[in-house]
Amino acid sequence: MHKSWRLVFFVVVAAALLLAACGPATPIPSPTPSEATAAPAAAASPTPLPAISGPSAVKVTGEFDYTNDIITTYYVEQAVALVDMYGFVTRNRDWEIPVESQVLGYLKLDPKAKHGTYEIELPARPEAHFADVDNNGHKDKGVQIFAVSYWPNLTGGPYSVGDDRSYGWPGYLASVKTDSENQDEVIGGKLVVWAPDSQQEFPTGFGPDGKLFTKDDPVAPIPAGYTIVDLNQKPFKFIRAEVADLTLYEPKEAAIKDFSKLSYTEAFDKLFAFARKEYAFNGYPNKEPDWDALYKELKPRVEEAQKNNDPNAFWLALRDFTWAFKDGHVGLSMTEYGYQLFMKATEGGYGFAIRRMDDGRYLVVYVLKGGPADEAGIQKGAIVTEFNGQPIDEALKKIKPWSLPMSTEWALRYQQARYLLRAQPGDKATVTFINPGTQQPKTVKLTAVAERDSFNYTSIYHNAPKQTYLPVDYRILDSGVGYIRINSNYDDLNLIIRLFERALKQFQAKKVPGLIIDMRYNSGGAPLGLAGFFTKKTITLGQLEYYSDKTGKFEPEGEPDKFLPNEEQYHFDKLAVLVGPACYSACELEAYGFSKVPGAMVIGEYPTSGTEAEVSRGQIKMPDGLSMQIPTGRFVNPDGSLFLEGQGVQPTLRVPLTPKTLLRDDDVVLKVAEEAILKPAGAGIEPSGPPQLVAPDKAQGYLLSGTKFLEDLAREKPTAEDFARPGTITYTVPVSDGTKPLVWSYGWCASDKDTLADNFKHIQLTFTLDGQVVPADALSTYEYQTRQGLSCRLVYAVLKDWPAGEHHLSIKATFTQKINDGQDDYPAGDYILAYNVYVKP
Repeated sequence: MHKSWRLVFFVVVAAALLLAACGPATPIPSPTPSEATAAPAAAASPTPLPAISGPSAVKVTGEFDYTNDIITTYYVEQAVALVDMYGFVTRNRDWEIPVESQVLGYLKLDPKAKHGTYEIELPARPEAHFADVDNNGHKDKGVQIFAVSYWPNLTGGPYSVGDDRSYGWPGYLASVKTDSENQDEVIGGKLVVWAPDSQQEFPTGFGPDGKLFTKDDPVAPIPAGYTIVDLNQKPFKFIRAEVADLTLYEPKEAAIKDFSKLSYTEAFDKLFAFARKEYAFNGYPNKEPDWDALYKELKPRVEEAQKNNDPNAFWLALRDFTWAFKDGHVGLSMTEYGYQLFMKATEGGYGFAIRRMDDGRYLVVYVLKGGPADEAGIQKGAIVTEFNGQPIDEALKKIKPWSLPMSTEWALRYQQARYLLRAQPGDKATVTFINPGTQQPKTVKLTAVAERDSFNYTSIYHNAPKQTYLPVDYRILDSGVGYIRINSNYDDLNLIIRLFERALKQFQAKKVPGLIIDMRYNSGGAPLGLAGFFTKKTITLGQLEYYSDKTGKFEPEGEPDKFLPNEEQYHFDKLAVLVGPACYSACELEAYGFSKVPGAMVIGEYPTSGTEAEVSRGQIKMPDGLSMQIPTGRFVNPDGSLFLEGQGVQPTLRVPLTPKTLLRDDDVVLKVAEEAILKPAGAGIEPSGPPQLVAPDKAQGYLLSGTKFLEDLAREKPTAEDFARPGTITYTVPVSDGTKPLVWSYGWCASDKDTLADNFKHIQLTFTLDGQVVPADALSTYEYQTRQGLSCRLVYAVLKDWPAGEHHLSIKATFTQKINDGQDDYPAGDYILAYNVYVKP
């Protein structure tokens, strides 16, 4: 689908749904590919209309206002388009809008005023699908029906085609108004209609069922050429003018809720009523707040703030409102007062930091040199058992971190362990601990000092880059593995896609052994379905639901969201996705998509944050310039359980939380991923048997036909110096196709034939295949001369039909005495070539 239409925005991002008919739905069977006919019925009587006169339109112009500035964050290639409404006529959300029907126009945006103007030159003969909508029971040529819509470019060329294709019909910043609570039915606005002749008819009203293009619509003749149909009039008004004006509409539900001009109490009541009705997770235990108790607690505080005209007290009441949720999407903008409170609350520390291990104990992972803990003898690696005389777990439960609210218990525990050790300089605390290498607990009294190093050390952004200039960074690691870090999905989306695909192209050309995609520090934005570059299968996400005023409950919006395959596909032998608690919302959808690529590994100490909801309809302006966010859309699984919220994307290869991993200063998650990538497919698998040895009388045919040697596939490339002395040279040989034959050989060259023959009198060769010595009569010999005049002998075997798994081969060349090849001396001893061959299952 056209990703620039179907973007649902997440995390601290405010935006609107860009496609009313956004998710694929069960399509209504449509007529022929080029024509649509309204449902057959008794011929509808034409509705008399005032005489229609005037010229056919040649240009449409218009303007619009928008409240959500997300469009200028996500898009830099702005445009409008005349969009074929055939998908709406047939109620087919899966209908792909053909490129030949798209007519682009110029769009000028004023971001400061949040205002846009546009113009589109109409083609003399448009190329949209014809729709017969006159309900007369006869098959007529019909008309072409368009809406004007915001049409930014996401990727590729300016038209919606290829990976930027569109489905359904427009509903955001479009010349038609749609009802999001009624299958995105068109309920108003204006259409652009082109008739090939004066024999066609068009609806003049919605009919008794209140829907457009259904069998009960009244109809009237429509002139040839372009006519603007005003759906806001009753009956519809047919407008003929050379230049027509069409306003584009921002849907009411997508607009920011503006309570900023109300009093504190009025704004709070509006906020509370909105959240109580439309909060995404109402009805889910442990997610929905106790609304009555919350209102009873906070309303008097808001009233007091209003009475005293106290903006700080008002901000604190709203902060505590957000803290009552178990949902990382609920948010409030920071003020200078709030920032100062935070800085004061976290100003001091005791000079050490702790992390919870898998066994439930708390490990000291950082000690500030010369700090209170260091002076008291607490060592890195110590186990903290008590704090201020209480068991450490009990002490943690009382902590309210400033990073509230959170969607998971483990994220809360992580932050409680950080904030437990924050204090005011001069505050005192007792700590009981057991240093490494000892069994005896020790209790000390510490006095807090002004320091933030210990606090920063356990930040979830500790290993994040200090500065990023682009939304996507990439490089080839020293190990040769390709590495892409997606820093943000809240940026120029076209740039994100281009940078990501550029990395894929370069890594594929370099034949990297595998690819790591680092999602750990991406706080969200718009999910792009980048996993579509790696698989030809559609990846289904959760079903999006919103509260409906009509039914009084949450209802599905279209069909479950999907990530579609991209036209350009890339393949890497190994794919690892790095996740962590700083990957929020849209980042989690992106990570989920990557996790569904066949063979992909998800690697991390923790899952993603488990903060998954849609927030575009929950952007709120409050008094004093405050902004708030309440998620209103939830994603659910087929069984009704929540999709990702409270769970996140779980690692399939979890990095354990032990002293061995937590006390390392390097990026342990990245290192584990590199090791997993470099471990060839097939490693650890016991093969069903050895590969087949080709008979010696046939081996030379393989050799001379260009069959690859094991060394050709090996990761290691030894130098001449490595072969100059006794020892072992080990090759790692990944084999992706075990059906292909490979040459396994030992070669030796000398200055002339006589020297070569003499050298081999003192070389004893032993070939071993999967633990079994290969008989000499199973080997072949091939002699040749190099361009430099050297005489060479190759002792070899050809192996084919490799069973999947891990194979071990070796060639031991025992030099029984010192050998001279006519140029250099080689000491006596064993020269061993060891091959670890990993055949991909």
